Amino acid sequence: MDAVIEQLRTLALAQAFPFLLKAMGALVLWFVGRAIINAFRRVLYLTLHKRQFDATLIRYIESLFAGSLTILLLLGILGMMGFETTSFAALLAAAGIAIGTAWSGLLSNFAAGIFLLVLRPFRVGDEISAAGVTGLVQEIGLFATTIDTGDNLRISVGNNRLFGDNIINFSHHPHRRVAIKVPLMHGCDVHGLMKAFLARVEQVDGVMDQPAPGVGIAEFAAQGPVIVIGVSCKPSTAGAVTGAITLAAAEVLISTGYVVPPQLAMSDIAKAS
Repeated sequence: MDAVIEQLRTLALAQAFPFLLKAMGALVLWFVGRAIINAFRRVLYLTLHKRQFDATLIRYIESLFAGSLTILLLLGILGMMGFETTSFAALLAAAGIAIGTAWSGLLSNFAAGIFLLVLRPFRVGDEISAAGVTGLVQEIGLFATTIDTGDNLRISVGNNRLFGDNIINFSHHPHRRVAIKVPLMHGCDVHGLMKAFLARVEQVDGVMDQPAPGVGIAEFAAQGPVIVIGVSCKPSTAGAVTGAITLAAAEVLISTGYVVPPQLAMSDIAKAS
């Protein structure tokens, strides 16, 4: 019995004690490594924030940086414990290939999201039109961009589809040009109406003085000239200003006594029906 106990003691000193030391060393290495990774992560965040990088892009870079270093730390701990890390790394690479193949669509959206954040064709708060959706950008996410439409609908569009389409950014410039067309009849006082339109739209709220409003003849239709009224406004007020100048044009027509000849009005009604 004493011999068995002595043999177990010898085995514990030869095997268990070195393993315990390695386990304690691995635990210390894990906490020290995580502290160093977090410290580098904070420095990276402060550096990118100081250079005014996009908040979503900062999260991308932070996660990629911390994840890569954590994997290297785990491989180092396993190597210190005596495990063979070569086969583990090969297994990890094979798993990455399998996941990448299965999630190819998600990864393409992820890559497109990175390009959207780096190239910045639009920012959060901009009004855009792309992939058949028009509205205000609320969030540029990992895989999809969230857009609120004018009728208060929230639509999530895959970044890959968004990046592969033509993107119209209505908010990029400090002002936006909007225009309406007013069809007139032959024989009316075109020059007088044009002056009246110009004087009236200059008084509309939201219309900018520079670039100055303009009134001109866009085309000649079968029934008469078509007047175009163009004004500049802030991008956020484009819808309201368009409605306001349309109403102003109608007021000018009424105040000048402009009427559509009865025979032409009946002809238009017949065509519409």
